[in-house]
Formats: sequence, C-alpha cells, structure tokens
Amino acid sequence: MTDQTVDRLDGEPESRSQWGDVWQQFKKHRGALVGAIVFAFITLSVVVGPFIYKHDAQFVPPVVEMIKLRDHRPVYSLLWDADAKVNWAHPLGTDNLARDTLARLMAGGRVSLAVGFVAMMLSLLVGTLIGVLAGYFRRLDGPLMRFTDLFLALPILPLLLVAVLLFREPLKTAFGVEGGTFMLIVVIVGITSWMQTARIVRGDVLALKEREFVLAARSIGTSDRNLITRHILPNVMSPIMVSATLGIASAIITESALSFLGFGFPPDFPTWGRLLFDAVDRMTLYPERVIWPGVAISITVLSVNYIGDGLRDALDPRIRGR
Repeated sequence: MTDQTVDRLDGEPESRSQWGDVWQQFKKHRGALVGAIVFAFITLSVVVGPFIYKHDAQFVPPVVEMIKLRDHRPVYSLLWDADAKVNWAHPLGTDNLARDTLARLMAGGRVSLAVGFVAMMLSLLVGTLIGVLAGYFRRLDGPLMRFTDLFLALPILPLLLVAVLLFREPLKTAFGVEGGTFMLIVVIVGITSWMQTARIVRGDVLALKEREFVLAARSIGTSDRNLITRHILPNVMSPIMVSATLGIASAIITESALSFLGFGFPPDFPTWGRLLFDAVDRMTLYPERVIWPGVAISITVLSVNYIGDGLRDALDPRIRGR
C-alpha cells in the first residue's frame, strides 16, 4: 500500500453524503452560484426590505402635498442633471401620484415572487402526478399523454386572457379583490405550465420501473402505492427540482405579461408587471420607471435559470462523478 493509502486508513474516514456531493458540484458552476446569491438577495430585499424602508407602497398623500412630491427623479439623476427634481427621502423617486418608487418595487417583487413560488408548486404537483401515473400505469399512458399534448397545443396567452375575463369578477366577489386576483393568477399560471414536468417525469419513471430494485420490490409483493412513493418518486426528485427552478421563472414572466397587458392585479396592488404597465404612458419623460421593474424581472429570471442549470449538472451523477 502507498503512504497515501496508509494515511487515509489511519485517519478518520472521509464520509460525504449524496447532497454533499451535489453541493460540491453546484459550487463549481459559477453562474449557478452567482445566480443563487443574487436570487437570495432579491428575495431577502422584497421580504425584509419593507420592514427597513418604511414607506407605504400604496400611500397617496393629500392633493396639495401630492403636487409637491409627485414625479421626483431618482437621486442619481443629479450625476448628469444638477437641476433634477429629487427628494432624498425617496431615493428612486416618486410616480405621478407621489407614491414611492422603491417601496412599490419591493412590494411588487413580493407579489411577483409569491405568484412564482405558489404557481410553481401547483404546476409541479399536477405535472408530477400526471407524469408518474402515465409512466407507471401503461393503460393510462396514452390518454394522459394525449391530454398533455392537448394542453401543449393550446395557445396559452389567449387562453389566459379568456380565463381572466371569465373568472375574475366571481373570484373577486368571493375572496376580495386582492385574494381573488391572486388565486386566479396562480391557478391559471399553474395549470398552463405543468406539461413539460409531466413529460420529463414520465420518461424517468418509464426507465426506473424496469430497474432491478423496482423489480425486486415488486417480486416480494410491494403494492403499487408503496412502489411509487418509496422507490419511484425519490429517484425522480432531480428533474423535479430542476423543473421547479425553471417553473418559478416561467410563472414570474407569465404574471408580468398579464399585468403588463392590464389583465393582472389592480392598479393599487403593485407587481413588477403592473409597474411596467403604469409606466408606459410616461416612458419617454421618466424612463427609469420602466427600467427598474424590467431589470428586476430580467435579473430574477436570469438568476433562477442559472440555478436550474447548476442543479441539472449537480444532480446528474454522470457529471457529478467527473
């Protein structure tokens, strides 16, 4: 034996879990690591920020005060325009109703991220259920995959607009303006974005159910329910986690598109897409009102996509073993 082998045997054995190996591989993907840091910063900013920056995002001052405070430029405008109308109490300026831009940006991010997370969970639940059933039960494979193909063939944006027009008022009456709109957007985004997850999970289940450990479990009389929950599902968590990260980005973009088109949340309930919609009319005079929510959406989606890319590499044992 070599000296290196003796040293390893004499010392404490190095033990690393599977998740430890995943983390080590994830750290090697610089884009994914930077994306995770940026996404964590954005999430903390929109969640904790309103407790530190105590400006009400929906507060509209009285008319006399509003005239004085409205349409202030960001403080950095002084760098190229010494006569810019700024207010140091509002570092990113105010809108035409004297509402604080930074407060509305954080409030909008909180709503947009909440929609992204909840819609992603609904999408994963539906996609995983259909994918597992289609992959495990042969008699269900054809009908469920044709059902998936039907959803893939539907024009998603017109379908979303029609659903919003049909169900917005009944849900507002039942759950209130904010609660009804949030439920409507989440359900619509969730049930129109599960198809890719279902196809990925189905493919993995088809391969897993022919593996030796599944055949051995079936030979000793393990029920289909236990086979799926104890042997199949734990082994398809890798693609599900990757789909989760990409689902958040897709949900944020869809919600922003609906709000930008005026079919999302009401004007007094800001989201990043709603901020873009409200700023379009005065975009030439105050371009920063479009830039900030647009940059927030872009950076969030980009960071989440990098996280998904890193997770895909880290959870693939062929790449992790290199």
